[in-house]
Amino acid sequence: MQIAEIFRSIQGEGRLTGTESVFVRTSGCNLRCWYCDTPHASQRPNGRDMSVDEVVRQVTGFGVPYAVLTGGEPLLLAESIPLCERLRAGGLHVTVETAGTLYLPVQCDLMSISPKTSNSTPRCARHDPSRSRHEETRHAPDVVRKLIRQHHYQVKFVVDTPDDLEEIDRYLAAMPEIRTSCVMLMPQGTERQALEAIRVWLEPYCRERGFSFCPRRQIEWFGSTRGT
Repeated sequence: MQIAEIFRSIQGEGRLTGTESVFVRTSGCNLRCWYCDTPHASQRPNGRDMSVDEVVRQVTGFGVPYAVLTGGEPLLLAESIPLCERLRAGGLHVTVETAGTLYLPVQCDLMSISPKTSNSTPRCARHDPSRSRHEETRHAPDVVRKLIRQHHYQVKFVVDTPDDLEEIDRYLAAMPEIRTSCVMLMPQGTERQALEAIRVWLEPYCRERGFSFCPRRQIEWFGSTRGT
């Protein structure tokens, strides 16, 4: 499987924020979000081919009980199935981070789903193939339904402007299966100042609606850098 990087850090997003974890970042993605902060695993994928055995040895070598399989899009790779199985069999808590457009029967302790709304669409000409592919692929409600039926989950939406909130409301109205307590709204940005500007109005909105506000602590702690 193509692996962009494996590193030890602290989870900066979601219900396990603050948890020391080993991150396995797969390389390759079926989407082209304009705000993607890991282009080395998506738009310009790179990395090296590693066997599941190699990945397991490297992850367990850190001696950390939490592992995060992220990307890119890890559910593009069939090897994610045995990898998750092996890590859990070794006693690790496994989180899988996905955009919720693809399904694999992976085993995990937390499925972290980040559905992509229209604010993710590439900012390029309408006839650009990457834009049309993204638009055709980004919304897969049946996949999301299947994932939340089978796993403990959290659903994280990226919010860029107040206009995004209406679309998120429509999404959730069409997906009543998603529990309000599992919904997280996360500001878009890779700089502290930009994140804070959104937090000012997004955090109160989350309190009003019963959602969780999801800061990007890794940006606050480390900045937008690889290996964090």
